[in-house]
Formats: sequence, structure tokens, C-alpha cells
Amino acid sequence: MRLEYFQMLDALEKLDRDGASIVARARVPDASPVFEGHFPGYPLVPGVLLVETMAQAAGYMLLAVDGLKRMVFLAKVKEANFRSFVRPGADLTVEAARIHDGSGYAVTRASISEGGKKLCDAELMFRLVPFATPELEQHVRREAARLGFGPAAGG
Repeated sequence: MRLEYFQMLDALEKLDRDGASIVARARVPDASPVFEGHFPGYPLVPGVLLVETMAQAAGYMLLAVDGLKRMVFLAKVKEANFRSFVRPGADLTVEAARIHDGSGYAVTRASISEGGKKLCDAELMFRLVPFATPELEQHVRREAARLGFGPAAGG
């Protein structure tokens, strides 16, 4: 994770394009400017960044299933549940699966766990639209490659 750059995922563990699901890894850094304010003396990953982590896993899964043809934008967060704190140094497993698709939108269910213990989960809706700029498309393709998948990768 590079929190200050919103690079929340470190690696793809499993991608099932046919089943529209993903498992990714994310290691919370031991130190980050984010922790200086959240909270001094008791650093925690902010809940909004945990939602972002789940959204990135779900979003990259949707991108892969679609062959990186359209950009995905988070449109709605529903039923986000936070069960435990996430501290620096945590090794996280991030999972997401598509539960509905149609009319330019997709709905996913995502979760984050550590050592088999679920820390948070949410239902996330995304809007799928054409890439707004070639630069955005290239950025998304570079990030997909960094994570270990793209339109032709087996993941």
C-alpha cells in the first residue's frame, strides 16, 4: 500500500474472470503521513481508506472482466461494516465479487480480512463508462500490469 498515492493493492492473488471475483493482497505500511493525524499515539487506517481498498479490488476485477474496455467509477457504498481496527503493518486479504451487472452499472460485494478474521465489508456499486482520456486509460493499464493482470493475463 502507498496510502498517500491511493495505491491500496499490492498484488493480485486470484482472478476469476468467469466467476467475476478477485482476491488481492495489501500490506499496510508501518509508517505513513496518514497516521500522523489518524491518530497520534494510536495509528489506525481510516475507514474511508478501507472502503477505497475494497473499491479498488472490486473495480480492478470489473475492469479485468470487461477486458479493460471501460473505466469504473464508484457510484454508491451500501452497508459498509467495520468490525475491527486496522493498524500499521497489517497484512490484508481483499476479496470482491460481482453480484449484479447491467445498464452501465455493476454491484459488488467486497471484504477485507486479516488472518482469516473479517475486518470490514461493503456492497459497492460502480458506473462503467468509456475512458475519459487516453492518459487515464494508460494509467489504469499500468496499474493493472503492476498488480499482475491485464486483458490477456491469466491472473
